[in-house]
Amino acid sequence: MKTHFRNAMCGEIDASADGKVVKLSGWTDSRRDLGGVIFIDLRDRSGMVQLVINEEYAGSFFAEAEKVRSEYVLCIEGTVRKRDPENVNSKMATGEMEVLVTKLTILDTANTPPIYVEDDDQSGESVRLKYRYLDLRKPKNQKILMTRAKVASIVRNYLNDEGFCEIETPILGKPTPEGARDFLVPSRIQKGRFFGLPQSPQLFKQILMISGMDRYYQLAKCFRDEDLRQDRQPEFTQIDMEMSFVTKDDIMPIMEGMITKVFKEIRGIDLNPPFIRMTYKEAMDRYGSDKPDTRFGMELQDLSDILKDSEFKVFSGAIKKGGSVRAIIAKDAQGKLSKKTIKHLEKFVQIYKAKGLAWIDVKEEGMKSPILKFISEDEKQAIYDRMGAENGDMIFMVADTDEIACVALGQLRLELAKRLEFDLSGKFNFLWVIDFPLLEYDAETGTYKAMHHPFTAPLTEDLPMLETEPQKVRSDAYDMVVNGVELGGGSIRIHNQDIQERMFAALGMSMETAWRQFGFLLEALKYGTPPHGGLAFGFDRLIMMLLDLDNIRDVIAFPKIQNHSCLMTSAPAPAELDALIDLGISIDDEIV
Repeated sequence: MKTHFRNAMCGEIDASADGKVVKLSGWTDSRRDLGGVIFIDLRDRSGMVQLVINEEYAGSFFAEAEKVRSEYVLCIEGTVRKRDPENVNSKMATGEMEVLVTKLTILDTANTPPIYVEDDDQSGESVRLKYRYLDLRKPKNQKILMTRAKVASIVRNYLNDEGFCEIETPILGKPTPEGARDFLVPSRIQKGRFFGLPQSPQLFKQILMISGMDRYYQLAKCFRDEDLRQDRQPEFTQIDMEMSFVTKDDIMPIMEGMITKVFKEIRGIDLNPPFIRMTYKEAMDRYGSDKPDTRFGMELQDLSDILKDSEFKVFSGAIKKGGSVRAIIAKDAQGKLSKKTIKHLEKFVQIYKAKGLAWIDVKEEGMKSPILKFISEDEKQAIYDRMGAENGDMIFMVADTDEIACVALGQLRLELAKRLEFDLSGKFNFLWVIDFPLLEYDAETGTYKAMHHPFTAPLTEDLPMLETEPQKVRSDAYDMVVNGVELGGGSIRIHNQDIQERMFAALGMSMETAWRQFGFLLEALKYGTPPHGGLAFGFDRLIMMLLDLDNIRDVIAFPKIQNHSCLMTSAPAPAELDALIDLGISIDDEIV
């Protein structure tokens, strides 16, 4: 990185540079004046190095060095030398070396920073994001952004070698219903009409397959106007891909290869594909989640056959209504979960619509629980055997519809893993979840909606049921899951106009509405469409996983907060009246 201001980077100064004359530029991390000798730690993106300014030979620039304060921008020239053994700093990568400065120039001064520019700064997030340019000077944050850039490069090189073509798709598109709210952009030229920012490049990448591009990818900006969580932002990046003349058995190994390469080069971890495949039904039955964390057991068990005739009507009643009784066992949990904690867990499952939580202590003298007076000895023994119970274990049970019982216990097993402090660090369990339901029923509207999106193909063998038993139709979709997180998801797409129209009809959409919203796709499907499919990885989520972070804002250079605002720039902001007039828009003051 040689320029007019430097011929080396601060973090590159090692024993091989001993005796060399270097020119460095960077920020003042710290300054120590020992009277006649000033020590400065100079920092740039690569790291830090110690500078020594000695009054005996510094001449006129010693007075300049005395002015230096934190975050001043300096350019120096000097000679690299080894530190005396007793002065070696083992906490710095360059700690064996220092630079004896022969020339120093202050390129810019700095006010006292409102936050500490160091990794262990304890400033609140709102202050750090307001002064994000200072926050990003911290070594850990620069490492995040450099890792992000490296992953992007690995992905691009891998996909280029696999015959993919990087193609940009429009940001200004047509508003289309894809699951979340669109961000709308008013048109000045066509007043009263709006562009929609893309929730994903889904339709454009399918059009590219119809166009014969065969293999496409891009690191795509996507926009969704939805409430934020720790792993969501209104604008985010995904690694977006599409391929022609493929089945999922062609797509999945390519994706496994890409992720394996990323984890090897960034973390030094060998993932050893192929990853296991698990159907949606198996994932829900065993883990209560369509993105199961398989790093630990505590799998769900169905006790319905044991308890279908139980005198405990909470259990037998749920089974008679078509539901089930499901259970998990927390091994050796006694004494680790207080009565207060168990009360919390009872309320916890209610978040997921469960009406209650039953529990059993497995003690040496037998099972203990308030519900056992309603359970026969044969039923107790059968539960004991089914669960593989041992002294010190705790069994938790939920009776409800299959969906509620599975989901509630699936979330409970994750909560128990936290409370019992399972050591899951350094483990990465990858798998594919396949054969999702194509549709899910919305009781509020009395209609079906697509579980993924309306362009996902049904499994061929289930297609005849699309009109007669839509709830039984499975999709040709697949999610890559790791440690309970959906890292990427995709599907084989519908490539036939008739089937696409049938899908819209199954969603309760009239053909008039379908053509109004998606007419350009339906028209394109008339002109020879190859079988095609693809997948998109959450790029930000991938970086979080690679760096063991749990907040998406940490891996984005300039993130938004909960109310969609940028604290640094104060966006969104009111528009000037002239701009609104040009757009033909008036603002209701009461709404504002």
